[in-house]
Amino acid sequence: MAGMLFSLSALQVQAEPPLAGILENVAAAIRSGNSRELAKYFSSSVEVSLPEKDGSFSKAQAEMVMKDFFAKNPPVSFTVNQQGASSGGSQFMIGSYKCGSKVFRTYVLFKPVNGQLFIQQIEFETD
Repeated sequence: MAGMLFSLSALQVQAEPPLAGILENVAAAIRSGNSRELAKYFSSSVEVSLPEKDGSFSKAQAEMVMKDFFAKNPPVSFTVNQQGASSGGSQFMIGSYKCGSKVFRTYVLFKPVNGQLFIQQIEFETD
């Protein structure tokens, strides 16, 4: 019986990827300017706010918008400055995205959908 309980606990842990892993994967995608990898974490609809483009996009459209942004603003570095949780199970990450001489304050909002976290909103604004 104890073995069975242990097995169920192990399955629950594997079913939900740790938040730190998701945040690190998203940070790595931003750091490398990889829109395809970033889009893996997009919700079906994503609010994107960039200096040259702002709106609500489908997952595929948001990937193309981010691909264009990364092409025009190739990353030099990305540093996570703060992360945490807000009410309702949402998570957030705030960072600094550097490209050339520009620095963008970056905000990523994750919301739970069917027990998994997905990016609901992503914003890059100049400091």
